[in-house]
This record gives sequence, C-alpha cells and structure tokens, in this order.
Amino acid sequence: MGYRFTRDDVGYLGSAIGWDALAEVGQLDLTPATHLRDLERVRRAHGDRAAALIETVRLRRRAAAKLLDAGQWLFTDDALQQATPTLVARQRAERLAGRTVHDITCSIGAELVELARVCPAVLGSDLDEVRLAIAAHNLGPRRLGAGEWSSLATGPSEEARNVLLARADALRPSSRDTVIIADPARRADGRRTHDPAKLQPPLPDLLAAYTGRDLAVKCAPGLDFDRLDWSGEVEVVSLDGSVREACLWSSGLAERGVGRRATVLSSKGGGWTISDAEPDDIEERAPGQWIIDPDGAVVRAGLVRHYAAKNDLWQLDPRIAYLTGDTVPEGVRGFRILDRMDFREKALRAELHRRDCGPLEILARGVDIDPDALRARLKPRGTRPHTLVITRIGRAATVFVCATP
Repeated sequence: MGYRFTRDDVGYLGSAIGWDALAEVGQLDLTPATHLRDLERVRRAHGDRAAALIETVRLRRRAAAKLLDAGQWLFTDDALQQATPTLVARQRAERLAGRTVHDITCSIGAELVELARVCPAVLGSDLDEVRLAIAAHNLGPRRLGAGEWSSLATGPSEEARNVLLARADALRPSSRDTVIIADPARRADGRRTHDPAKLQPPLPDLLAAYTGRDLAVKCAPGLDFDRLDWSGEVEVVSLDGSVREACLWSSGLAERGVGRRATVLSSKGGGWTISDAEPDDIEERAPGQWIIDPDGAVVRAGLVRHYAAKNDLWQLDPRIAYLTGDTVPEGVRGFRILDRMDFREKALRAELHRRDCGPLEILARGVDIDPDALRARLKPRGTRPHTLVITRIGRAATVFVCATP
C-alpha cells in the first residue's frame, strides 16, 4: 500500500526545510539490507517526518524510469503506478496542441505538465486533496486552496504556464468549451479490473456525463472495448516494445475514417503510427526468409494486416499475428528462418543438438505450449544461440528454427 501522505506532509516536503531533508535522505542507500539502519538515522534527524521522507525518496527513484525531469516531484505509490509515462503523455498532448484542455482526473499532474507545454490554457481537477496538493507542487510554487481554482504561473522549468487546479467531481462537469481528458483508476476493491463499469469513476458514467463533448479517455489496453459501443477512435500505444495504454478519442478528436490506431514510441526518439484507414490487402504466400513479431500495439489494435501491407509482409496463417517476408522493416526485430518442421519434441531435440544449440529463445502463439517447460525438456547444451517460433499453420503445429538476432 505504501505510506499514506497527508496535506501536511506535502506542505513540509515542499518547504525549504523539507527540500534539504530530502536531499539528505537521498544520499542513503535505502536498500532492504540497510533499511533498519537508514530508518533509525532518519528518525533521529527528522522525527515523525522519517516515513514521508524515505517514501518520497524511494518513489522518486522508481519514477526515474517512467517520468522525465521528475527528480524533484512528489508522489504517492498508487498515483505513481497509474501515472502516464512522460513520452506517452507528450504524444497525447501534441494531438491536442492549441486547444484548451481540462484533465478531470489530474492526480499528481503528470499529464498537466505535458499539456502545459503546447496548450494555451489547461485545467486540472481531482477529488483527492492530497493529490491536488502534490500536483500543485509538481507544477509550480503555489499550493492549492481546497475548493478553489489556483493559478500556477510557472513550473520548475517555466513549463507549467496558464494552469488552473480545483477540487471537483469528475462526473459533474465543471468547465465549458474545453477538451476533456480522463484517466479512470483501474483498481476495484484493491484488484486491477478490465471491466469498464468497475473503473473509478465508472467508464459508462464518465462517457454519459460528457456526451457531445470532445473527450479523450486513457484506459488499460486489455479493456473490453466492444462492451462500450464506442463510435470514435481507439488508439493503442506502446513504448519501447511494451504496450502502455489505450486511449479513447471521441469523434471530434479522431481523424476522419479512423476507428483503430496503433502508435509505437521509443525512448530513443521517434515513433510511428498506423490506422485502419490504411490498406490491409495482403497475399497468401509460403513463408519468406524472415519471421516478424509485430509490436504489441499493432496486435492489440487489430492492425496486423494493415502493418503487413504497409511493409510488404504477409501472414504465416490468417488467424495468427506472426508475419513473414523477405526483408525486415527498419527498427524491428526479425528472426531469420533456418528450418521448418512439424512440431514433434523428439525430432526437434535432435535437430537442435545437431545445430549445437545452446541459449534458446522460444516464442509461441496459437498453440498451448509453456516455453520454459519446453526448453527444460529440449535440454539445449550447445554453444550457438537459436530462436524457436512455434505456431499453428492451418491445423498443424509448426516450429520454425531461427537464428537469434
């Protein structure tokens, strides 16, 4: 659960005294091995502030892999878990550049910081007073007065201009002529949920409250979108190969003719997108020289055929997301096919032994196979790395022995 911060904690941590104390605690290891020693040291120096200081330093260290330029931010454990990665929030903000935007579930302000870079006016609201106070700290120097709109003139890097914060219920509209952004909490009764009605606030209620408004709602990529009867765009976003979220864009914010979109981002810079407005005609052909496993955003968005058509690829089987071709798209990991076999363990074990197979990666899709258990049974003991791609072509389980890239 983590430490439960109070508004008094936020006030202290944001003060000059708290700033110095955090810098001091930040020099400690704070590992399981040093926990008791570090805790006693912080208690002697800072009394009952010790828990808040230690938790803040730990959360800042965790946040470094997710949020850019957030080394001086404040967090709660739950808020950090749900916070949008900076590059994903930045990509969404760029789609809204020039608009006035209201984030009705603003939490600790991760989205607000990016919106403030490109939007002339940004509003943020939440029911949680502690998170609002943290958002005010993360955005700029002034703290929020409960129930009041608070102007934040500048942020730590003079980025958070024209930002207003308020305590408000997301299901009761409190702004006009704004684009609405929402990020419903994905946990119900302490457990992660994929049921739209169990989000907080419930997604059906949220959509009903803003009928006719320009709306963007961040959701878990595993959400059952077919239960929503959504008429706008569903965008699935990945970052560095990991699917991070889906975003529902209302019709007024969606590109004409687009119902599904996949956006692939990289922390190294750049990215690309593909939608169902693009062609999806591909031939049925025998496997090419390579197997390509499309990015998870492409698979989750149901755009495998569109991606194949765009990159001169085709499917191993119409029902399976593995693609094949004679070239590998730039920036994508491909597996060069060395051999193709019917899936029989005894014959496969002999073939891997003949190839002096050692390190063995196993990818499986469309077949009931546990890669770790299979690797143990195959007992690869050689020196050369290989990859197995096991899938179903027609009714037959097929294995492709590939060179590991």
